[in-house]
Amino acid sequence: MKTAILSVGTEVLFGQIINTNTVYLSQQLNLLGFDVMYHYTVGDNSCRLSEMIELAFRDCDFIITTGGLGPTEDDLTKETVCETLHDQLVMHEPSLQALHEIAKKRGRTMTKNNYKQAMMPSRAVVFDNDAGSAPGFALSEGGKTVVCMPGPPREMTRMWQRSVRPYLEKLQTSVIFYKTLRLFGIGESSLETELLDLIDAQSDPTIATYAKEGECSLRIASKRGSLEEAQSAVDEVIEKISDRVGEYIYSYDDEELAQVVGKKLIDRNITISACESCTGGLFAGALTSVSGISQVFDRSLVTYTYNAKMQELGVKEETLSKYTAESSQVASEMVCGLKEKTGSRICVSVTGLTGPGGGTPEKPVGLIYIGCIFDDRLEVKEIRMRNVNREWNRHYAVLHMLDIVNKMLAQKSV
Repeated sequence: MKTAILSVGTEVLFGQIINTNTVYLSQQLNLLGFDVMYHYTVGDNSCRLSEMIELAFRDCDFIITTGGLGPTEDDLTKETVCETLHDQLVMHEPSLQALHEIAKKRGRTMTKNNYKQAMMPSRAVVFDNDAGSAPGFALSEGGKTVVCMPGPPREMTRMWQRSVRPYLEKLQTSVIFYKTLRLFGIGESSLETELLDLIDAQSDPTIATYAKEGECSLRIASKRGSLEEAQSAVDEVIEKISDRVGEYIYSYDDEELAQVVGKKLIDRNITISACESCTGGLFAGALTSVSGISQVFDRSLVTYTYNAKMQELGVKEETLSKYTAESSQVASEMVCGLKEKTGSRICVSVTGLTGPGGGTPEKPVGLIYIGCIFDDRLEVKEIRMRNVNREWNRHYAVLHMLDIVNKMLAQKSV
């Protein structure tokens, strides 16, 4: 069923609040097999809201709205939907009783505008709101349906889970199943080239590529009569994709790289330490975002200056003088010194130039070196990043550190 999501509220339109409702509903509706075609946002204006409903119904049979169900004068969603779908508001006694109970619990007297929230379209299916005071409803006419829910995310998600989703499940005859693969080390254009014949031939399942902060995602989705059929179709395509670009895939479950690495370390009880120069502790920040990482994460030393590298890690002064801090030799001595200091099974170091200044033709901004030891195996890798900006360079350096650790874990089974 072709679907539009319509967010109502001037505060949303002006960007005064973040619209998390649309993200949540898009995900949930897709899982139910609804084809979300459009996202609309309109302010608290009845004429424009009515126009937007009529516009959405040109291409869609189903609209879901959030916001504008409150008791104040600018809460106009219910009245506008009712008028647009040629119905009239009547008092809904169960909603009125619920409002009286809320007022009693709070020790308040209902005001005149509170009664407005108990008025419902006469043909509506009403959804009670046990997290707030504004009931929702579904109203249909001529094969077109509007579902209206409150704007506060806590109330909206609660109503969706308890009432709206079960209501919609009865309307759908198909389901959508999808998986999101996460990849690192290949650009979006190269990824598309590797999979172009699969993408060109797609109908169901569908394949979509996305670029995200130095990495890529693949979304494979299928719409079938049953969950089992859809899942089988998606898995078949994933197998073909893995045969071509499997070396770049780090997650088949839409997980962040830090989460993937952290879970592997915890599951295998492998200790890890880090020493960071140009990333200034960002690697440690990424890894310690993983729940339970304290079981295996020992420490991270931020050794930013020459003195810190020499005093904390035993980097030789002559090595720094001859090669500078931005060198494979220093990255190697840093990680070897860390291994000796901590005894962690995995030790990783990073040093380099993240800008904006300090680069030379021989050593441009974006040049970094990463050293990694797993037990007795040492690797030092040179990375030449696009010099986007300092923040991006530092973020991308951390992804490379995590990627190296992830690959070393994959190469060693114990």
